[in-house]
Amino acid sequence: MAAHYAPDGALTINDGPPSEGRAAITEAAQGFMTAFPDMQVLMDDLVTKDHRIEYHWTLIGTNTGPGGTRNRVRFSGIEEWTIGDDGLIVVSNGHFDQAEYERQLERGVD
Repeated sequence: MAAHYAPDGALTINDGPPSEGRAAITEAAQGFMTAFPDMQVLMDDLVTKDHRIEYHWTLIGTNTGPGGTRNRVRFSGIEEWTIGDDGLIVVSNGHFDQAEYERQLERGVD
């Protein structure tokens, strides 16, 4: 996933501190992959707006990673990408409903 980012690209999730550079971006993504070993990320839409792209997605998985709740989740979000001249992501600002995500971790989803 991080190979789609510029070497000094940045990923910010829910206005948290940015993960800067491919190693940090890999680490941020790995956190979700470890928590949800069966994770699927579905592309819901791809929207072009001026010089940005919005990637709309849905993540589905079961929280069976270390210390996991064993509950299934299904939540959606948006990544707002700024693309460089080389076609790689320079900046990605990701957003999803954190409260709903935490609720699903605790109780699961049908």
